[in-house]
Amino acid sequence: MPEQLQSAEDLPPVPAACKSAKTPTITPTTRSERLVILDVLRGVATLGILIMNIQFFSMISSAYLNPTAFGDLKNANYWVWYLSHLFADMKFMSIFSMLFGAGIVLMSDRRTTRGLPVTGFHFRRMGWLLVFGLLHAHLLWPGDILVPYALCGMAVFYFRNFSPRVLWITGLLCFSVASGLSVLTGLSIPFWPPEDVLQMQQETWQPGATEINKELATQLGPWLQQLPLRSTQAFFLETFVFLFTLVWRCSGLMLIGMALYKQGILTGVRSNPVYLFLLVIAACIGIPVTMYGIHENFANEWNMSYSFFLGDQFNYWASPLISLGYAAAIMLIFKIPNLNKTTWPLARVGQMALSNYLLQTLLCTFLFYGHGFAQFGKFSRVEQLLTVLAVSLIQIIFSCIWLNYYRFGPLEWLWRSLTYWHRQPLRI
Repeated sequence: MPEQLQSAEDLPPVPAACKSAKTPTITPTTRSERLVILDVLRGVATLGILIMNIQFFSMISSAYLNPTAFGDLKNANYWVWYLSHLFADMKFMSIFSMLFGAGIVLMSDRRTTRGLPVTGFHFRRMGWLLVFGLLHAHLLWPGDILVPYALCGMAVFYFRNFSPRVLWITGLLCFSVASGLSVLTGLSIPFWPPEDVLQMQQETWQPGATEINKELATQLGPWLQQLPLRSTQAFFLETFVFLFTLVWRCSGLMLIGMALYKQGILTGVRSNPVYLFLLVIAACIGIPVTMYGIHENFANEWNMSYSFFLGDQFNYWASPLISLGYAAAIMLIFKIPNLNKTTWPLARVGQMALSNYLLQTLLCTFLFYGHGFAQFGKFSRVEQLLTVLAVSLIQIIFSCIWLNYYRFGPLEWLWRSLTYWHRQPLRI
């Protein structure tokens, strides 16, 4: 599932490593370099998030939650799933959420410094992001993350001027709500009516052959045939799932992202020992805890009562630690001049994060759904990973070429123009 997705209006038109003579510098060099760091991190997250989303694109929806629900899970396919879950599941969404919160503070600070209004501008941006998300979810792909981000972005905006300490405390409390709700639900299952447990299992966790064949037939049909299922799934995610988990997880991570930005951790200004410490935490706590959670899920044979609600908590809490480890690694790379110079393609992907996020949907739905090549349910997990690599290469090439001629990605330009209510300059 995906997301940040911050517009390019508060970022330099082109990453510092790629600036042409025609592109004006709108910020001091040091500030520009720090923003490029955010672009690189956003680019990594944009490409990395497809590692998990590809499962939702190419398999029945239950397979995203329960790897035993559909498809082969042996040999190479097992290791693709294992490594994807360990290093990608919730990790890149956590990065996006933290960057989204950081972007709110960045935008607010810049507009305040320039004497420009902040509140109305922010809510116009979030309003249009909400429109993009609703269209994306109901017309193209139900796994959209833009709707939750827009709604959460409206809520956390009022915390942007709080101290890092308050943001950390509030963010962790908010993040823990979804965990608490999940644990309480899991513990309550023995008291549910048996027919309710069976219904949930068949609809969400371990569908039978009839339900699987129905979903396959729908997604392999024409676009209009897919629409009712897609809209139903999207509405479920936008309502029940949003209130149960997404609003708490995304908002909590956005608040933590605000704190991290204010503390200089997301801008690369902290010392190397700080980033090395985050790497150690990721390697010594985040990864082992996630591995233990995987072991326990298999030990419990992916039983819904355990794995859906209780077994997921290991990865839930470990993922932000691993995400911060990724961020720390990128900050350390940026401090090494020779390695720094190699990151500009990722910066360009990140500068067009919204466009690239929707491009992933267009490419993958056309590959897997019935209005395109109709490969839904036919790709193994190894083939899914190869698809991720191919799509990522396309996006890197597309982003680098596009930003040689244009200031913003196409969707970033549209978002900016709608926010300002007049057409923005696009060509460099």
